[in-house]
Amino acid sequence: MAESYYRSLGNGVYEATIHTQGAWNPHEQHMAPISGLLAHCLEEFQPRPELRMARISYDILGLIPRTTFEVKTTVLRPGRTIELLQAEMVADGRAAVRATAWRLARGTTPEVAAVEDETMPGPAEAGSRESLTAWPGAFIESLEMRALPGIRPGRGRGWLRTPHEMVEGTPTSDLVKMIGMADTANGISTRVPPGGDSYMFPNVDLQLHLHREPRGEWLGLDTRVTFGADGIGLTSAVLHDLQGPFGRSEQILTVRPLGGA
Repeated sequence: MAESYYRSLGNGVYEATIHTQGAWNPHEQHMAPISGLLAHCLEEFQPRPELRMARISYDILGLIPRTTFEVKTTVLRPGRTIELLQAEMVADGRAAVRATAWRLARGTTPEVAAVEDETMPGPAEAGSRESLTAWPGAFIESLEMRALPGIRPGRGRGWLRTPHEMVEGTPTSDLVKMIGMADTANGISTRVPPGGDSYMFPNVDLQLHLHREPRGEWLGLDTRVTFGADGIGLTSAVLHDLQGPFGRSEQILTVRPLGGA
């Protein structure tokens, strides 16, 4: 059994392992690990230590096949203190996921640093993963998950970590670890049960805004899920590490009936 989500085949080509398997279809990848891999490629592309990634925007352009694929990375907007990068996952000649990332110059602003988001209890205060296991797929199985008390439809908090590296034989940075699990926010506190005669509610994007660099291996998700009356929903989360909040995520959803719903 593979101990990583991907294997590098060289020259920007990667092979997805079983651990990337998604929840909606067994032959596709979950969005979480591919977002982590694209973050890894952005992180490694023309590195500039004086800048850091502050926002990453992912667009899901279609089914994400669990196969061999290429990642193409480029600079869209160069700059001395602000630059915009892009990474695309391309499989069978088709772009499946596109990520754009703003890298901003680091500064020194401790005298005005402040965070308004509340810090949630840590994983030591969380329980078992039972309320977080409604989803199938090998990616979800690859995670250690702990739920905090009070999860209900549309509102919940939980902690996640994984023992797997993003790319075989390559150390995974804390930032990539966190981003590689962030898409699971849409499954932490679903408004309706997934599958069966219920509804499907996949996200078509993932937006991450990071006001500081995350540290460690635990990702905390403080999530809220909204369904509109016209088939469109929104999952929002405050992202935590063990030091507290470090950013936010947003996912726009397409809400559609399944079976007899």
